[in-house]
Amino acid sequence: MTLKLFFYLVVLVMALFGYRSYAAASNTLQTGDDAPAFTLNDGQGQTHYLSDYAGNYLVLYFYPKDDTPGCTKEACNFRDDMTQLEKLGAKVVGISVDNSASHANFAKKYHLPFPLLSDTNGAVAASYGALTNFFIVKVAKRYTFLISPTGKITKIYKSVDTSNHSQQIINDLKLIQSK
Repeated sequence: MTLKLFFYLVVLVMALFGYRSYAAASNTLQTGDDAPAFTLNDGQGQTHYLSDYAGNYLVLYFYPKDDTPGCTKEACNFRDDMTQLEKLGAKVVGISVDNSASHANFAKKYHLPFPLLSDTNGAVAASYGALTNFFIVKVAKRYTFLISPTGKITKIYKSVDTSNHSQQIINDLKLIQSK
């Protein structure tokens, strides 16, 4: 009897996760869509809005956790490539569900010259389809959105290699701007 109950429980959990994935996928963003607006604070308590970046390309990257190996590599590569990104008219903003104090420590430790925004309730990540929600634990997916100066989504990166992601964006910006 217990094995049968366990089987039904497993089937129920799989069905629930399957439905949640289906529901999330049915309203995913596409290139050409308006980027969802946001209002979030950085590690110093300063409020940032999507509209603050109008007139520039915006590299809006979501990442799982401050000060973890992959997230550190990705952030440091953006830091190291900042001059090239700025020459191409791009600003960089990172978002995770970590709190502002965690962001402040992470940015200070690695001398990150761009804001890390705190989305503790996951609402902004969810609006971009970049949230994994395990009921009580929320984690941002490693997704990046390249947003045009007019606020349109120009490119979506869902398979991110942290070792070369910033260079990939630089190459894409050059290609986009050469057209």
